[in-house]
Amino acid sequence: MKLIVTLFAALALAASAHGDALAAPSSDTQARSAQAKAAKAKAAAKAKSSKARRTAAKAAPVAAAGVAVTSVVDTDNEHVNFLEWQPVRDFIDGMVAQHGFERTALETLFGQVRYIDTAVQLVKPAPPGKPKNWQAYSARFIEPIRIRAGVRFWEANAEALKRAEAAYGVPAEIIVGIIGIETIYGRDTGRFRVLDSLTTLAFAYPAAPNQAARQAFFRDELASTLVLARERGYDPFSLLGSFAGAVGLPQFMPSNILKYGVDFDNDGRVDLRGSSVDAIGSVANFLIQHGWNAEHRGPAAYAADVSPTRAWEPLLELGLEATLRPEALRAAGVVTGTPLPAENLYGLIDLQNGAEPTEYWVANDNFYAITKYNRSYFYAMSVVDLGRAVRSARPE
Repeated sequence: MKLIVTLFAALALAASAHGDALAAPSSDTQARSAQAKAAKAKAAAKAKSSKARRTAAKAAPVAAAGVAVTSVVDTDNEHVNFLEWQPVRDFIDGMVAQHGFERTALETLFGQVRYIDTAVQLVKPAPPGKPKNWQAYSARFIEPIRIRAGVRFWEANAEALKRAEAAYGVPAEIIVGIIGIETIYGRDTGRFRVLDSLTTLAFAYPAAPNQAARQAFFRDELASTLVLARERGYDPFSLLGSFAGAVGLPQFMPSNILKYGVDFDNDGRVDLRGSSVDAIGSVANFLIQHGWNAEHRGPAAYAADVSPTRAWEPLLELGLEATLRPEALRAAGVVTGTPLPAENLYGLIDLQNGAEPTEYWVANDNFYAITKYNRSYFYAMSVVDLGRAVRSARPE
């Protein structure tokens, strides 16, 4: 079935954390790096299906949005009658009872939803046994193309970045780092219909120890997508994003658009795909709502040395929060080259390098706020490093 998809920039595209953004707990950045691994599995899954994949849904430009989109790729999908699935019908019942949706309208909607096998393949965990390698991970993101794009983005949005820093206390380089890691400043915001991806993952999440929790998460995001579409008055099929349902330059999940999206350009709508200014304000708002401390003027993380006694090892298991005083770190054999401000709390993080020595860092609240965008030390440190690299590369 060939669908004509209308793209509304007002909400446009969108993992951490990530965001998980919350951004989504499953990170789009991590997912993109997993695509190569998933390719073979994806090909095998295609072979099992007797149905041909349909591609290339056309997108009609929307004058009101002010963005002309010539085409949208809608790939690796197949029609599944989700209405035959009892959990889907139960979900519809819930949307009718809790949010006042019309049952017939939802039934018509889910009758057009497609199953996205790519999404199922990409959420599967990586094969065990491969050691983590911070240097290899970092090299994929702290590289010339992304840095040059970051300089152009910063120059084009200098006023908005300065305003966000004043309003929220989040440095421009951190905002630039996140948007660069997530989408290369809007170059790769995703090509999947969010309704298809979220429905697939909400009701066909692959077997895993956390399957129930992940399905619940994606069902909540599916509900948020429908509420969002109704509130903003657009076709829910028009929302395009990552395979995990993340939208726009900052890759916000739909629930985070509702909670943290900011109309930072004051045009009366939150547009995370078409407005870099809205994306900048929304990233800053997300971070401040997740523990960013504007009082911290120094770095988010300090390089550290650890003692051979290994008394510091239990400190690595304290979760994604800053809970330790500098004296507690010193007592455990953790020493930083730069003195730590005594009034702040910290945590110890490890960046494993495969067969090479692990790097150790002491992080403050602001580093951990970035991990709420994507629950990964690698991700948060890449944000810090990319932002610093872009700042250094800017013309004087």
